[in-house]
Amino acid sequence: MKKNEINFAEAESCPVRNILDRFGDKWSTLVILILGNYDKLRFNELQKMIGTVSQKMLAVTLKKLEADGLVTRKVYPQVPPKVEYSLTELGLSLLPKIESLVQWANENMAEITENRSLSEVK
Repeated sequence: MKKNEINFAEAESCPVRNILDRFGDKWSTLVILILGNYDKLRFNELQKMIGTVSQKMLAVTLKKLEADGLVTRKVYPQVPPKVEYSLTELGLSLLPKIESLVQWANENMAEITENRSLSEVK
């Protein structure tokens, strides 16, 4: 194995597998994209924008993104508690990569959908 070669077989040491496993779930990418369009959002605002995510799944997703340093959570000392979420500098650095993926998906979705249909016919 070359010195700079990534060992894709080892899940723990493979940066690609490790990172994609962490934010490649159903909701994390959407959360990053939405927060990238706003300075900060409250939990309920974020949930309404996504629409189909449960409170529990959104809470779990935000905790994972916060643990990775992609999202920051600010709690205001008031009653009822006010909590706002925003992207960190690290999260903002990931945003253009995700936006490129979104652009690619928009450009190629029709062909992918067609290929899926053809595959189901076989």
